[in-house]
Amino acid sequence: MPKWMAGFSDWVFARLPVDKVFREHLSEYYAPKNFNFWYYFGSLSLLVLVNQILTGIVLTMAYKPDAKLAFDSVEYIMRDVEWGWLIRYMHSTGASAFFIVVYLHMFRGILYGSFKQPRELIWIFGMLIYFCLMAEAFMGYLLPWGQMSYWGAQVIISLFGAIPYYGEDIALWIRGDYTVSDATLNRFFAFHVIAVPLVLVALVYLHIVALHQVGSNNPDGIEIKNNKDKNGIPLDGIPFHPYYTVKDIFGVGVFMIVFAIIIFYMPEMGGYFLEDANFVPANSLKTPEHIAPVWYFTPFYAILRAVPDKFLGVVAMGLSIFVMFLLPWLDRSNIKSFRYRSKKFKYALALFVISFIALGYLGTQPATFTANIFSRIFTTLYFAFFLLMPIYTRNEQGGKPVPDRVTVDPALDESIQKSWPEIKKKLEGISTTQEIKTKGGKVYKVPILDVEALLILIKERFANFGKLFKK
Repeated sequence: MPKWMAGFSDWVFARLPVDKVFREHLSEYYAPKNFNFWYYFGSLSLLVLVNQILTGIVLTMAYKPDAKLAFDSVEYIMRDVEWGWLIRYMHSTGASAFFIVVYLHMFRGILYGSFKQPRELIWIFGMLIYFCLMAEAFMGYLLPWGQMSYWGAQVIISLFGAIPYYGEDIALWIRGDYTVSDATLNRFFAFHVIAVPLVLVALVYLHIVALHQVGSNNPDGIEIKNNKDKNGIPLDGIPFHPYYTVKDIFGVGVFMIVFAIIIFYMPEMGGYFLEDANFVPANSLKTPEHIAPVWYFTPFYAILRAVPDKFLGVVAMGLSIFVMFLLPWLDRSNIKSFRYRSKKFKYALALFVISFIALGYLGTQPATFTANIFSRIFTTLYFAFFLLMPIYTRNEQGGKPVPDRVTVDPALDESIQKSWPEIKKKLEGISTTQEIKTKGGKVYKVPILDVEALLILIKERFANFGKLFKK
């Protein structure tokens, strides 16, 4: 490192503790060593959030929040703005991708008990993020000013009118007019672009800080902080950087491939991501044949329609979201991970997943007699999972005993332990350190590797580890 660069870094770090933040949250933040596939979706959620913010900023440069110009401005973006079609599809597909990774992230939390003590606050922040995400998506859905945007907003806002006494005033306040109009579009644009994203980013920050305060959960549901060495380092933990940053980069690569395929070949996803009716300008005099929200709202829309009374339907829809906030206190079991829980819980979770997916499908279909019957059945199963949880989780006896330490592949662990002394010896033989002194008098020891020797070592070991991974 050149002396001027070392001096500049000392000057910056004395005024801005970047190195301290890096150590606390990355290089010296110890995460369990047994993360699996389900732990990709937290970092992917952050990736999609950044995508939505950046593409949203670019779209606002050409979008007109005006009832007479909004639809045409979207067409202008798609047809005339350079790469506008790509930015728009990245944003619209990103909205669906956001909910996919968030739903999978939430499911992982339920699967491994990441909502239980001491992570209740992490779960609450996560649910607040989910609630803000729903508000953000709903307000953004109106902005293209297509037929489904207009009438979807009309239906959802009218639900607030079902609230006794103050319902109509609340609906009027949300719309800013007696019908969905230019005033509605302007205020939704302001909330979608400025207000809700600020709250969302703040909640994400709090979610991550709360996570790093108590530490990450793992597939075994074991607290790695309870087993530390003499230096205070968890025996079953590894530094988040570089181990999990590399893992997440791999996950990002796979995700981006799938994301790109959807954007370039099926951005509408058969009408689930972008509905056909939304390619027609909003017309307040022509109601679409079948009004339904975007797929990520349809489970709650199906719960709304399952209840015959409008007000009680709105209450049921609200409770279906609110009850998830109570999950840390509804689950009375001392066992965290799905791996070691009883069959009763596993069956209950399976029925919950089936009911949620079924409600999502039913919410996209016309409200026929048969669809309503099935919606009521699956709505009952949905609420039963939460409301009966204090009963079927009390004094729960797991199917398998919970281990004292996190579990890994025994064959892999044994092979690494046997090979590590040899690998360490060879690494020490091909590496040297060089001391660099800064202007401030600090001395840094910089490791220098013989790259050719390192490549030979990797090549030697790859054959053995490759065979192990194939098993």
